[in-house]
Amino acid sequence: MSVSPLVRQGAIVTVDPNSGAQLGTILLQYNPDTLTRSLKPQSVGDQPDRTEVQRLTGPPVETIKGEVEIDATDQLAESDPVAMSFGIQPQLSALELLVYPSSSTLIANEALSLLGTIEILPMDSALTVFAWNRNRMTPIRITELEIAEEAFDPQLNPIRAKVTLGMRVLSISDVSFTSPAGGLYMAYQIAKEAMAQQA
Repeated sequence: MSVSPLVRQGAIVTVDPNSGAQLGTILLQYNPDTLTRSLKPQSVGDQPDRTEVQRLTGPPVETIKGEVEIDATDQLAESDPVAMSFGIQPQLSALELLVYPSSSTLIANEALSLLGTIEILPMDSALTVFAWNRNRMTPIRITELEIAEEAFDPQLNPIRAKVTLGMRVLSISDVSFTSPAGGLYMAYQIAKEAMAQQA
């Protein structure tokens, strides 16, 4: 009988930024052993006067960094057809597409530019949510995605990789208070406040 705890998988979830509908989920095959979080307070200024020294202009800028491992060993042992044909390229592609605009948007923008449209707005993307556990789900923007492919099959498909993920938490300083992202952030902060009461 095993006495090890049940470990759930962390995930990155994509959500429609307007409706809040879930678009997709990327489960982390192995949870990172370490998550590094950095919080930079948003104070009034570098040299506030004495009446302002304790004032904050908003939530801190929070960044999260972790290293995710992806490995096709088990799938290859079970002769999984996707792993046999592509290795871990589908999983890597799903992660990489978090920082790409869609090809249809790129094509549409090129068509607009050829028609002489004066202003083409920056491209929208899905809202990305980092789901670590039920108390730690927060909207994020991917700031870094570094992939180290470490082993390959005979067709040179990667079969093992380490992915360094850098994320910036999107707070109500970054998004509308009433948007799905704002609601997710406020739930995240309220859960943190409730957790602090347990200390």
